[in-house]
Amino acid sequence: MDSSKYVRYTPEQVEALERVYAECPKPTSLKRHQLIRECSILSNIDPKQIKVWFQNRRCREKQRKEASHLQTVNRKLTAMNKLLMEENDRLQKHVSHLVYDNGFMRQQLHTVNSTTTDTCCESVVVSGQQQQQNPMPQHHPQRDANSPAGLLAIAEETLTEFLGKATGTAVDWVQMIGMKPGPESIGIVAVSRNCNGVAARACGLVSLEPMKVAEILKDRPSWYRDCRCLDILNVIPTGNGGTIELIYLQTYAPTTLAPARDFWTLRYTTSLEDGSLVICERSLTSNTGGPVGPPATSSVRAKMLPSGFLIRPCEGGGSIIHIVDHIDLDACSVPEVLRPLYESSKILAQKMTMAAFRYIRQIAQETSGEIQYAGGRQPAVLRAFSQRLCRGFNNAVSGFIDDGWTIMGSDGVDDVTIAVNSSPSKFLDAQYNTLSILPTFGGVLCARASMLLQDVCPALLVRFLREHRSEWADYGVDAYSSASLKASPYAVPCARPGVFPSSQVILPLAQTVEHEEFLEVVRLEGHAFSPEDIALSRDMYLLQLCSGVEENATGACAQLVFAHIDESFGDDAPLLPSGFSVIPLEPKSDSPSAARTLDLASTLEARTGGTRPAGEVEGCNYNHRSVLTIAFQFAFENHYRENVAAMARQYVRSIVGSVQRVAMAIAPSRLCSQLTPKSFPGSPEAVTLARWICRSYKNHTGGELLQVESQAAGDAVLKQLWHHTDSIMCCSVKMNDSAVFSFANQAGLDMLETTLIALQDIMLDKILDEAGRKVLLSEFPKIMQQGFAYLPAGLCVSSMGRPVSYEQAVAWKVLNDDSSNHCLAFMFTNWSFI
Repeated sequence: MDSSKYVRYTPEQVEALERVYAECPKPTSLKRHQLIRECSILSNIDPKQIKVWFQNRRCREKQRKEASHLQTVNRKLTAMNKLLMEENDRLQKHVSHLVYDNGFMRQQLHTVNSTTTDTCCESVVVSGQQQQQNPMPQHHPQRDANSPAGLLAIAEETLTEFLGKATGTAVDWVQMIGMKPGPESIGIVAVSRNCNGVAARACGLVSLEPMKVAEILKDRPSWYRDCRCLDILNVIPTGNGGTIELIYLQTYAPTTLAPARDFWTLRYTTSLEDGSLVICERSLTSNTGGPVGPPATSSVRAKMLPSGFLIRPCEGGGSIIHIVDHIDLDACSVPEVLRPLYESSKILAQKMTMAAFRYIRQIAQETSGEIQYAGGRQPAVLRAFSQRLCRGFNNAVSGFIDDGWTIMGSDGVDDVTIAVNSSPSKFLDAQYNTLSILPTFGGVLCARASMLLQDVCPALLVRFLREHRSEWADYGVDAYSSASLKASPYAVPCARPGVFPSSQVILPLAQTVEHEEFLEVVRLEGHAFSPEDIALSRDMYLLQLCSGVEENATGACAQLVFAHIDESFGDDAPLLPSGFSVIPLEPKSDSPSAARTLDLASTLEARTGGTRPAGEVEGCNYNHRSVLTIAFQFAFENHYRENVAAMARQYVRSIVGSVQRVAMAIAPSRLCSQLTPKSFPGSPEAVTLARWICRSYKNHTGGELLQVESQAAGDAVLKQLWHHTDSIMCCSVKMNDSAVFSFANQAGLDMLETTLIALQDIMLDKILDEAGRKVLLSEFPKIMQQGFAYLPAGLCVSSMGRPVSYEQAVAWKVLNDDSSNHCLAFMFTNWSFI
């Protein structure tokens, strides 16, 4: 048979070939010949024709998959185009309103100027702005609390107001920077400008049906990490097929410096004529009418203005979702320096509005099988671990009395609060409560503190804390916490000064769709250097959750939360989460108190020795404050409660000191020349080393490293070396081993993104690229013979993994007073991050 001739296959032959294709789409030559021998209906077909059939079949399969993918993308683009057209229409209406209002205001100004004084004119203008931008809430007559008709009237008003915000011009929305719409993006995200309270809005696409989306969004505790409880106290069906629910909602406090918030709301679920689902909600107050909710005991009653979800079916499957969150958190009830936490629409967008979208997209991808996690664990199990870590940490920070928390007496200093919970059955979920098996188990103790940080990027700080655990953690305290999981914990916490650091290995478990949050297991490797350290030599494990480490996430909270686990890491493993939370205190741009807030914060910092130059606002990209919250939990035995409390208080204070040093080191001082110079190490050893560095540089190169003479006062030499604009660092002289850094000036620490303490963990060959290592090895004999060498421009890597370029490097031997080799010094000129 001619192999080039077209062959028409019978249905039986096609069926036989399809069966083989299902098992093996690309059979070998031997497999094809075997197929012809074993299948009689294919015996008259040439093996080459069989090969062509499989090639064509694979090609058709590939084309079918590509066509299906293109159809899916096309549906998404069509839906997104529709969404953008609707958004454009909304903006056009908003522009029309503004043009009309502008004309009206011009007319009022002209009229007032001709008939009244300037003072009256100003009064009219201001009141006109308030009338347009901040409409006064309408007062409704008190409705019958027991009347379904009265509640339905409130629900219908809520629906109308919500739709006006979701698709209309009821709120002046401003799109958040960096939120680019697209078929694979989170959608269009906007925040309010000049409105009562704070508000955020998002709209986008998800590949889930509307009913499934509604089910997820109504289960607020599953996706809103700050939600402590949601109690539906009453459900009332309506005549139009919808439901009205009366809900008590309580949220956690973001810091230890302010109380939690709660809400008493009416939630209305209904359908629109076009088939869309609506879930809208608002607080019930004396103005709206309706039943009076539970009293606010350990919380401050906040107010939810008309908010909710509009879920529209999308052609070809999926849903288009509009989310509006509009709340008044009663910012006046918190200290003024913390009010930006309660007045920032960007924080609301990140923590609530975008969190809902991300969670739905996560569920959609898990449902479609697009996400595969390592370790064989189901996505739902890993989500449960993440939620338990966040919930446990938030519980520790808020310390609700009805959860069993009580405050212990302080030692006279109020920087660290110690709270005790002796009811683990209520504190921990019952199915996870294995700590109570200990015969002398006394409870859980939490040491917590909050502090203000200046000019520190939250994402950068949390990344540093995650990657340089030895910078702040005590291995002895970790050993105590790990042993508390077992039936026979250490009797006394084994934290002690100078405990040797441990190395950590991070094993990734899962990450969310946009990589804004990831779950991992951390192995702390123990090493015994003396007989008394044998108990600390075993490896320990942490389950760790890290989020908000993207520096471009505006208003995002960065968090590092972890809990000790044992080697088995069962799905029901008990967790006592500890960690850090950093929230930006970005002032509300339209708030007249924003400037006063910054002034007060500056005053508070001045009391602790900090300063804030007058021109800093314009000169520095990171001129923002953040609030850092630290909470560490420990299980304790009854008779060691006071010991554990003293250890925990001292430990958290040491962590606060470490974080302050880290924050000073990673603050972007190079971006702002007007920042106050950081303190430099003034020990006698540092003064002597600075003198050796400068003297050796002059002796080898013939040039002056500094403006002062090397024989000048040691403090003057050290100060100029510390603040030198180029990066100067020292390491050991040996090149056959990995050279470890021992000193760096401030520019060197900035370039390596580290601190003086963590610098000792960084090796020279780890920061140089391959080309730089080759050049250094080739020039090393020259350095040792003549004392110095100039190295060409190149690249290196900071301890945080960021590439750094430099124009030139100088390497020279540093000799001590006996003219012996002390170390090797490097100077990187004109360096910058790429």
